Amino acid sequence: MIASLRGTVSHLGKTDLIVEVGGVGVRVAVPKTVLENPGGVGRTIFLHTQLLVRENELALFGFASEEDLALFLVLLDVNGVGPKVALAILSTLSPELLKNAILREEASVLQRVPGIGKKTAERIMFHLRDKLDLHAAASPVPFLTDADGELIDLLTSLGFSIVEAQSVLQKLPREVTAIDERVQLALQYLDRG
Repeated sequence: MIASLRGTVSHLGKTDLIVEVGGVGVRVAVPKTVLENPGGVGRTIFLHTQLLVRENELALFGFASEEDLALFLVLLDVNGVGPKVALAILSTLSPELLKNAILREEASVLQRVPGIGKKTAERIMFHLRDKLDLHAAASPVPFLTDADGELIDLLTSLGFSIVEAQSVLQKLPREVTAIDERVQLALQYLDRG
């Protein structure tokens, strides 16, 4: 019904934003990666959208890419995964990281997403294994270890975005394993901008 949306961001919430389109403010639930995109209120935004119709509500979900939207729709097909959990997955994991976790059968990567336990993570992996083109997407993105997850949690608690934390994680040398050294190096990279 509503395939895309282009307008001006008039409000940023914790899990959604309001896009002004022709004098009408449209509330759109989005992953954190969209909310953390530079520019903030007043910027022009383009989103690929999906309208979900429930008994008592209409909810519009927006994504920066068609790949994110397609992944969201596939996640909704998994038993026990609703729109909030699907958004949490896309807010925490990049599509590449998710696909690599499924390819490597690393359920622990999915368990780092708030609201996902072991059974749900395994169900998601089982369901997505046949739905996604994993071999074409397999890239040299390293899987997320417990130390990586801890570093991302620390950096986001310090106010850095998930996108910033994940990108700085890619720059850290793998031979540095002590968490205090990793945090120090990450902060140096982030300080350089």
